Parts: sequence; structure tokens; C-alpha cells
Amino acid sequence: MKWTEGIDKLGLGLYFLLCIFAIANIYSVDQKLGEKQFMFFCISLVVGLVIFLGRSKFFENMAGIIYIGGVLLLIGLFPFGKEILGQKNWYKFGSFTMQPVEFAKIGTALMLANYVSGPDFNLKNRKSLLTALAIIGVPAVVVLAIPDVGSMLVFIAFFIALYREGLSGFLFGIGFIFAGVFLISLAIPPIYVAGAVVLIAGILIAMNYHRMSWDVITISGISGSILLLCGLAFASPYILEKLPKHQRERIEVLYKGEKAFRDTSGYNLLYSKTAIGSGGLWGKGYREGSVTQGKFVPEQQTDYIFCAVGEEWGFAGSALLVLAYMVYIGRIYYLAEKQKSTFNRVFGYCFASILLMHFSINLGMVMGLFPTVGIPLPYFSYGGSSLLAFSMMTFIFFKLNYSDKNSLV
Repeated sequence: MKWTEGIDKLGLGLYFLLCIFAIANIYSVDQKLGEKQFMFFCISLVVGLVIFLGRSKFFENMAGIIYIGGVLLLIGLFPFGKEILGQKNWYKFGSFTMQPVEFAKIGTALMLANYVSGPDFNLKNRKSLLTALAIIGVPAVVVLAIPDVGSMLVFIAFFIALYREGLSGFLFGIGFIFAGVFLISLAIPPIYVAGAVVLIAGILIAMNYHRMSWDVITISGISGSILLLCGLAFASPYILEKLPKHQRERIEVLYKGEKAFRDTSGYNLLYSKTAIGSGGLWGKGYREGSVTQGKFVPEQQTDYIFCAVGEEWGFAGSALLVLAYMVYIGRIYYLAEKQKSTFNRVFGYCFASILLMHFSINLGMVMGLFPTVGIPLPYFSYGGSSLLAFSMMTFIFFKLNYSDKNSLV
């Protein structure tokens, strides 16, 4: 049929596959929540249909309003938010809750795409760079102040989109460098880390000395970065001590192991690994997992849903799920790169990068490679806000892709 030309059947097929498999696994953990997740999925499809039948230019024209609305919803959490599991990042309406940060990501992606696609945008221009960073930084700072460290980390995804548009590799990686110095300084004496920073910086400067313009701004930037990294190395142990107890323990679990905190922050991780390991190659069978059915992992239907997959479907099922995500995310990047419109391309890169960050952090968290920070697995973790927000981004992008493929330009 002619009207189906331009619809990416592989991408949408994987979306439906992930959502349906997710509902089945949530149902295994908790039957009532599985039924509710199916209801959220149906609502998401209705919203998705409305998006797909609308005008693609709507999102480009309304990007600013959607962005401001998302930021205001985040700010509104301070006086009106409901605290759940130690974080005040929810609105509560009767029996339903809504997490605005999930929708703020959509607004940020649209606003960034709108600005980057403008005629005056040029990343080599300092004003353009600072404006783009401000678009990302405003909601990220509000999220950090809530505090919701996990969601704040996801905002790094937008730098991947900017890197595609020409952002310096140094600026792109600086966040990872600071995070690496912080974590390494917790395991190695800070004096050694600071010494390594100075040594590596010296080698890089020597290698690029003749290719760099040694003006005041460059010298100040390099010197300031080295001093900040050395200062962070020495400050890291003190920063860790000042964190709330549950956040501090979640980081310490990486170094001391989950058994050292088996009654507190290591409990979920301990039983998560137990569930995944007990699944073996083929798993124990659907609704046959002893850890899952015994409710040993608290809130397993949310951030730790992957361990239910590992226990009941085994290594084979887990590997297929990981492969499905990798193909799906890769497909979004591929389609984004093929867009004729800059707005479509940037939004596609933002969407794929958000999925990549959620997927990587969640799996790393469940397997003990990353601290527990409360990041849901896209489409898979229980929650109406998460599923609806990811579904909205999905249908917005596929609508943009559909319009792009049928454009005469």
C-alpha cells in the first residue's frame, strides 16, 4: 500500500517486540502490574497514533513551548512533588504518578534539534556553543538539584548529538574524564591520580604543541582543566563522605562488593546477580524463577527487570534481548543519519543516544558494573511515565522519518 511507504517496519517491529516481551516479564514478576503495564502500552499506542496522524512540523514549531513546559514541570517538583523511595521526583494524582523528567528529555531533544537546525548555528562560534550547552544544562541542573543523579547522567546523551554536528572531541569527553578521575581516586591514592593527570596532560601537549594556538584563552583553559582534575582527585574521598548514606554505599559497592552491604545498598545487586546466574543457558522457564517468584528483589519490575529475564530465559534469552536493543538503537542512528532535514537528524541522534545511555547504565547497574542510580530499561521497566515518554519519542521520530522519506525536497 502506498501510504505505508516510508514507515520503518523494522524499527516499529522491534518497538512492539520489546514492549510485548516487557509486559510478559512484568506480568511474571507481578500479575497486577503486568496488567497495568499493558494498559499503559495501549495508551501509548493511542498517543502514538495521534502523533503519527499529525503534522510533522508541529514538533519543530512547538519545540520551545514543549521545552519550557518540561523545565517548569521539573521546577514544580520542589513545592508539589511527591517523595517516593527517597527521591522527590514524582507528581501524584490519586493512584497514578507521573515522573516529569522523562518528558523533559523529549522537550530538550526537540529544543536542541530546533536550535541546531537554525540558520545561525555554528559550533565554532562561542555563542552557538554556549547556547546549545545552556539548552542541555538548564534541565540537567534542575534534575541534579532534585536530586536525581541517574536522570542527570542521561543528559550526557545530548552531547553525542552535538558531537555528530561538530562538537570538539575534548568537550565531548570531558564529562567522562571528570567521572573517571572521581571514581579512580576512590580506589587509588589521590596523589598518584593527580600525578597521572599532569603526566598525561604533558604528553598530550607535547604531541600537539605545534598544532595549537597558544593564546590566553587556550592556556587558561588547559591550566584550569588540569588544576580542576587534580583538585577533584584530592577532593573525591571527601565528596564521597558528604554524600547521603544510600548514595555513598551504592558507589562503595563497586569497590567492596555487594556482600559488604548485603542488608542495605548491596541487597538488590546480590539477588540480581543470583537470579541472572541461576538462569544458566536456557533459563528456568517462564514464571518458574525461584528468585523472581519469591520476590527476593525489591521493586524488581522497575530498574531490575533484566534479572527476571536472566533467571527465566537464561543466557540465550538475555543475549537475544541485548541483541534486539543493539539492532534497534543502531537502526535509529542509521535512520537519523539518512535524514535530509537537520532537525530530524539531530532529534534522531538525541533519541538514539538517550536509549543508549538508559540501556548501558541499566544493564551495568544490574550486573554490578555501575552504581545503582535508578535508571529504567527503555520500554521494559514498569512505569507509565517511562513507557509513554519513550513511546512518544519513538513515534515522533518515526513520524519525522516518514515525512522525510515522502518529502519531494
